[in-house]
Amino acid sequence: QVQLIESGGGLVQAGGSLRLSCAASGRTFSTYAMGWFRQAPGKEREFVANKNWRGGNTYYADSVKGRFTISRDMAKNTVYLQMNSLKPDDTAIYYCAAETFPGPPVDQRLYGYWGQGTQVTVSS
Repeated sequence: QVQLIESGGGLVQAGGSLRLSCAASGRTFSTYAMGWFRQAPGKEREFVANKNWRGGNTYYADSVKGRFTISRDMAKNTVYLQMNSLKPDDTAIYYCAAETFPGPPVDQRLYGYWGQGTQVTVSS
């Protein structure tokens, strides 16, 4: 089992920044990568970013490229999502997830563990 706890969400004005954290515990060695997803009101959950634990490869949704950065602290088993130049369209519940099967990072079916989510609200 892997436990994921997100933190760092909140309310920010457009153009501002937030940093989300996801602390992982348990059998983290059984996971390939960590990802961030988000779900806006009335919309389906969508991929945001992914980072491999070992190789360090990163992937981003087109909508966040150049604004968001995913990073990891192996010693702390923690993954971060630095979000800059935030827009009202970024408003959503953000979830971190552990990828337990190799494959396309955007495929949510590959993620076996999910956090509880943290709310990010960007005001205009």
